[in-house]
Amino acid sequence: MNKSVYSLVLSDDVVAAVDMEAHRAGMSRSAFINKVLAEAVSYVTPEKRMNNIFAEIEQLINSDIFRIMPRPSETALAMRSALHYKYNPVIRYSIEFSKNDTRLSAKVSAYLRTQSDALISCWSAFLALWLSLERASLGNKYVYTAEGGKFTRAWDITVSGNVSDNLIAESLSQYVTLFDSMIKLYFSNAGDPDAAEALVRERYKEFLSSGSGIL
Repeated sequence: MNKSVYSLVLSDDVVAAVDMEAHRAGMSRSAFINKVLAEAVSYVTPEKRMNNIFAEIEQLINSDIFRIMPRPSETALAMRSALHYKYNPVIRYSIEFSKNDTRLSAKVSAYLRTQSDALISCWSAFLALWLSLERASLGNKYVYTAEGGKFTRAWDITVSGNVSDNLIAESLSQYVTLFDSMIKLYFSNAGDPDAAEALVRERYKEFLSSGSGIL
């Protein structure tokens, strides 16, 4: 959404009240006024869409598996999931949006923070397997990175198209849930890497056969 500078004549008392409310909301004066005006004319800003999607994701994510963390920014949602493995590691996930005039770009990241060489090796082996499965079935539809213990999948979502906020939320929630279940399946069978890989491949095949609607 393009932004320009406009001159407005406003009451000093109104501006003082605006500044007070903006401060309470943790927003700049311009951002707060933009939000208020958009709501007044029933215009859904990209920021509002992101908040709607995040709110929906929080409802869809299984709270018995994931713990929603404080929002790191207005464009990102963070959560964590316990990996039942030695040293009790935690997988940290983030869903982040970036925007321009016509599109939203979504990015899902998973990060395992550990100093254990065994955990790092197992995590790296899973990521290599996961990337091979994704690319074999989806080609170059998505952009992936896997480095420094962090995996990221990114793709564009058309804002002006027919992709609803609910579908975006469902797709992102489903992807995080799928990834989390696969990494846990792999780690629970890590004592036999060949068996772990075979199980993940079979589960991934079953998922594709289910006709899931992940974007």
